[in-house]
Amino acid sequence: MNILAIETSCEHGSIALLAGDALIERSLQGHANHSAHLLPELRALLAEAGLTLRALDAVAFGSGPGAFTGLRLACAAAQGLALGADLGVAPVCSLAALALQGQGEAVLAATDARMNEIYFAAYRRSGETLLEVQAPRCAPPEQFSVPAGHWNLLGSALLAYPDLAAQLPGGAAATDAGAVPRAADVARLARSAVRDGTLVAPELAAPLYVRDKVALTTAERLARGGRA
Repeated sequence: MNILAIETSCEHGSIALLAGDALIERSLQGHANHSAHLLPELRALLAEAGLTLRALDAVAFGSGPGAFTGLRLACAAAQGLALGADLGVAPVCSLAALALQGQGEAVLAATDARMNEIYFAAYRRSGETLLEVQAPRCAPPEQFSVPAGHWNLLGSALLAYPDLAAQLPGGAAATDAGAVPRAADVARLARSAVRDGTLVAPELAAPLYVRDKVALTTAERLARGGRA
């Protein structure tokens, strides 16, 4: 199975190529340069593996939630590559990709959404797959809540809000505040879409937006403890 994957939902972008049993991943340095370097880096990755686009089974991308610009970039790149090679697309939730790095069976992925909010979702591991227990949400940290149980928590939300784990009544272990969604994990999760025949047509692929509003008014910022 050959899958090309893109993950640019945060400032630490990456690309990956799953080629049979081999998995190659490359970092994209600097959020501002994702768009300038993405396509050349993807072509170089394919060339390194000796593959063409038509040798792929799918193109996958981290669909979010995350930075709007990064999500649109990954989606547009996946659509363009897939259209040109007559391939299906696998949109993969970036929080699920992050959760794949978590420890134990119950994993809670939480990232800093800016504007005094966080993105979060809860998963249970089942073999090599993740079962979604709570769908991705966006909320202020004081409204952070998940189903009862003990969770292993990871993601950038822990850097922004170090006491986040203590807010959960069932308890949580803060495992890795520095973890970010990775293209390699997007590729791994995309395998099930290829096997199950659930790829989407390129024109139907879309980012996962769980927050429609990208800016706050001055009054809203002040209400949340921010500055005018």
